[in-house]
Amino acid sequence: MITFRDRGARGRHSGAEVDARHSFSFGDYIDPKNMGFRALRVLNEERIIPGGGFAEHAHQDMEIITLVLEGTVRHRDDLGNETRIRAGEVQRMSAGTGVRHSERNPSADSRTHILQIWIHPSKAGLAPSYEQRSFDPRARHNRFGVLVSEDGREGSLSIHQDAVLELACLDEGTSLTRSLDPQRGYWVQVISGIIGLNGTELRMGDGAALTQEQLLALEADTDCEVLLIDLP
Repeated sequence: MITFRDRGARGRHSGAEVDARHSFSFGDYIDPKNMGFRALRVLNEERIIPGGGFAEHAHQDMEIITLVLEGTVRHRDDLGNETRIRAGEVQRMSAGTGVRHSERNPSADSRTHILQIWIHPSKAGLAPSYEQRSFDPRARHNRFGVLVSEDGREGSLSIHQDAVLELACLDEGTSLTRSLDPQRGYWVQVISGIIGLNGTELRMGDGAALTQEQLLALEADTDCEVLLIDLP
């Protein structure tokens, strides 16, 4: 079964500093039919104005993954981390027993564009921790490259959940197939471009939940980027 999530149906927060689209309920946007998908709780697409961002705030018992698509994020937390995450880099923060952090766009003239993903950990009360890494784009050219996994496979960031995040950058005209485990769930998010997913056209911002499926078939109608989240 494939359930599609149209980009225009997402929740929206349009603030003075951040314009965000929410695939699932988040903040003031509450949709009882879209509270998450399996262990995936949040998938937000956010654009941050120059100098804007999120003031210091707290998290607990959540695996938080940030993909920087454009620009830079300046991250500070009470674990002692102060760093900049640039386009093409991925951050993983395990909130565990509790962490406070802030995220800002340090640029004076360029907007920052990110995806932020929250995944429930396999158990509560873990020690907070932080990782950040850049990935060679060649590893995901016309195929899926692993960004995040439970065991840190293929040099990926590690999380406390049996989940895998993979990213593919496909050239126009490329076809890509993937065998799926029908006992697991898969979320597909189109980051850019136009793609056919098992025969249905999806565009930038569209998503889809796959359950009890055995095959993922992608056809790139344009150059595109696609995120695949494999969930227990």
